[in-house]
Amino acid sequence: MIGLVTDSNSQITRELADRFQVEVVPLTVTIDGVEFLEGVDLDADGLYAHFSAGRTPSITTSQPSPGRFAEAYRRLAEVGCSEIVSIHISEAMSGTIGSATLAARDALVPVHIIDTGSASFGVSVCVWTAGVAIERGAGVEHIRQLVATVAPLIGTVFMIGIPLLTERGGRAAGPDFVVDGDGIPVLSMRAGALELLERVTTIEDAVDVMSTYAAGWGDRMTVAIGTADDWRLSARLESALSGLSNIDAVTHYRVGPTVGAHTGPGTFGLFVFPTPS
Repeated sequence: MIGLVTDSNSQITRELADRFQVEVVPLTVTIDGVEFLEGVDLDADGLYAHFSAGRTPSITTSQPSPGRFAEAYRRLAEVGCSEIVSIHISEAMSGTIGSATLAARDALVPVHIIDTGSASFGVSVCVWTAGVAIERGAGVEHIRQLVATVAPLIGTVFMIGIPLLTERGGRAAGPDFVVDGDGIPVLSMRAGALELLERVTTIEDAVDVMSTYAAGWGDRMTVAIGTADDWRLSARLESALSGLSNIDAVTHYRVGPTVGAHTGPGTFGLFVFPTPS
């Protein structure tokens, strides 16, 4: 039996985590000097509450310790997993891969670590792909090949709620164009680097840019819509996608603490990727 591990930056939904019995290792979010574990004692609502009344708190994020990964690997070994596939946020954006690698050295069973080259729900897409493959009886090497094939085919487009947070963020810090210039920046990301797609003046224009992006990404695609704190934005984007013939399905996820820490309330967007099958 092959076990699956990911980190909480993946923003993996409860439905996916339960379906594939994924161990989710939490990253740490520090807000005004107080440390929290993402998904354990800090959820999305808890994060955005710190922005109430116009406040912008001081927030940093950090990778899990090797010990937290060791605990996850031990739990999977104890329930009968003979191998573990551990799928994570890009090493270029976080030290998470390093912590996982250290823990894997002393694990009870072989641990195969995969750097997705992605972040946020892009990591979950890779976990989803691996989970479907495991359900169908695939071995580790085939899973590695599938993830390596799918990862470059994942697209993302989004609007940041508070651009200043991304400018002062960590390894995926944004260039000057995120905060300089008029209008709302609609962004994409490749290999941890932000790219400006267009500047818009209304939410409707942002939705148009995002739906056009998804329409041009490919055939037989699934879209995951993410929102920070305003589900109305998510609904508007889903409505715009409803007429696209290349979209097989639409799912939703929440922009949680380790992403929202760098993007803020009001963030929304999508990931588009080949439908897992």
